[in-house]
Amino acid sequence: MDLRQITQNFSVAPQIQPEDVATLAEAGFRSIICNRPDGEDYGQCDCCDIEAQARAAGMEFLMLPISSGVVTEEAAQGFRKALDTMPGPILAYCRSGTRCTMLWTIAQFDQLPADEIVSKTGSAGYDMSGLVAQLKQMEQGT
Repeated sequence: MDLRQITQNFSVAPQIQPEDVATLAEAGFRSIICNRPDGEDYGQCDCCDIEAQARAAGMEFLMLPISSGVVTEEAAQGFRKALDTMPGPILAYCRSGTRCTMLWTIAQFDQLPADEIVSKTGSAGYDMSGLVAQLKQMEQGT
């Protein structure tokens, strides 16, 4: 498992497996968000298998699938709500962790300074500077 901590309460990871859930629970994670659609890749495990393991471990689970490169306003709002309401620490996963990091960036854009977002995501191995620049442009109406 390749866990990448963005904040003390939020981490991302590439695809996890059902057998990883017990380790996540032991590490203190209390919620899992899946941002990967089922069937995206051949041989990918079904999210319901991960959800079953999470529930058995006493963790919360949310399926919020995002197609690669397509983040809707509804998905962004759902992700923000999950961050606000699910018990932490939270792990979000997708194919590489990038979609989860993009969603976190969007959710935090009006909460944290842009340079802090870029720094935190960059420390986890994800360059969100382009997305932050787009969000700034949208905010300024250009």
